[in-house]
Amino acid sequence: MEFLAKAAEWFIGLFQEGGNTFMGLVTGILPTLIVLITFVNAIIKLVGEDKVQKVATIATKNIVTRYTILPLLSVFFLTNPMCYTFGKFVDEKYKPAFYDAAVSFVHPITGLFPHANASELFVYLGVAEGLKQQGLPLGPIAVRYFIVGLIVIFLRGVTTEIITAKMMDKRVVSKNS
Repeated sequence: MEFLAKAAEWFIGLFQEGGNTFMGLVTGILPTLIVLITFVNAIIKLVGEDKVQKVATIATKNIVTRYTILPLLSVFFLTNPMCYTFGKFVDEKYKPAFYDAAVSFVHPITGLFPHANASELFVYLGVAEGLKQQGLPLGPIAVRYFIVGLIVIFLRGVTTEIITAKMMDKRVVSKNS
């Protein structure tokens, strides 16, 4: 009988903890995200969507800037998860690759710029704690994460762009068949 009571307490406790997590989101990140989205959309309206589109178009013409600079700026300024909204300024054929590059950069940036993805900070801090225990400095690893991150997002962006193009070509061929 006592076992059933403890099992029931554990079961309801699971949902209570889920509710606490949800309330943390409602009072924590969600208001911030809503205000950030509103702010970015207001800036875009003030500057003009056509001008923002023009800058994004210029940044996406070059394959290197498309998968390094654009994701870097979006993650740095808009942080995770708002950074993916920069994808609305990217040509349709580049959207999957832009998303892949941006999502792949939200961890490597945290060592130098923790504001960009606070939810990933625990991973970096775990590594940092190990380095501190060894008496090693944190700066070099943060810079290396950042540089390797830029290389990785470029490679992922290019790879995803190639895969997306092949898949789109197959779709066109099968529609014409």
